[in-house]
Amino acid sequence: MENTRRGFLQLSAGLAAVSGSTAAPAAPRLPTVRLGKHEISRMILGSNPFYGYSHASRELDQHMREWGTPEHVCEALGEAERNGITTFQTNGQERELCDLARHRELGGKLQFIALLREKPEEIVARAHPIAVAHHGEVTDVAFRTKKMDGVHEFLKRARQTGVLAGVSTHNPQVIEYIEERGWDVDFYMGCVYNRSRTSEEIRALLNGELPLPASEVYLEKDPDRMFAVMRRTPRTCLAFKILAAGRSTRTAAEVNAAFRAAYAGIKAQDCIIVGHYPRFKNQIQENAERVRTILRDSA
Repeated sequence: MENTRRGFLQLSAGLAAVSGSTAAPAAPRLPTVRLGKHEISRMILGSNPFYGYSHASRELDQHMREWGTPEHVCEALGEAERNGITTFQTNGQERELCDLARHRELGGKLQFIALLREKPEEIVARAHPIAVAHHGEVTDVAFRTKKMDGVHEFLKRARQTGVLAGVSTHNPQVIEYIEERGWDVDFYMGCVYNRSRTSEEIRALLNGELPLPASEVYLEKDPDRMFAVMRRTPRTCLAFKILAAGRSTRTAAEVNAAFRAAYAGIKAQDCIIVGHYPRFKNQIQENAERVRTILRDSA
């Protein structure tokens, strides 16, 4: 009985701490754009670091997973909302959906964009996202193997649920392909670094040489290629991995340059998605202020 009581008190204290942080004074909302009937902040909160997707090493993946408890993730969602972020983008997996549900139970109001491999109907019915996007890794494989009909079918099924429907990709050619065919799509999520290239494609670009590890290659001119395609489409684009999965974060000047290049490269109606790992400092607050400054200076 004592153990049960102690556990209840610990849980209550944890909930109170998260709830109390959610109620802290809020910063002004970040600049927003319209996506359908929704107002989305021009920086969207990404989720990869919360769940151990570092795109760097297995050790960093584990480091992130150890920090990313439901309590810490929920605190981060509340911090994002306090700093003017309106929208959260994550996968539709069980853990992510539970964290989102907890955020809402505590009074959080972040909107949700779901990145999905299949079955948009199930996630829409359960979690009520404002939009769903076909998963970029799956999209790129479909494009490479000439099986884009499956992506097109996903969009049709998503459209039938009543939410906004989009496609995520790491390859700017995918956006060009869809635009040329006039698909019914509301938005694109575009990784500014084409990290889905095959080993053969990398060798062709680098005169037969293959860097190690070959699975995560970030080329300096990739952002220019993706931004150019994003500017040509009239549809809203959400640019992600603008910091090259943490590779462009060695100094504050480097981070500033990456943010400025992203906003200069995309349209005024477009947004960026940025994952945060606030284990050692308040990255969310820091980047929210960075976005306000950059957008104010460019207005």
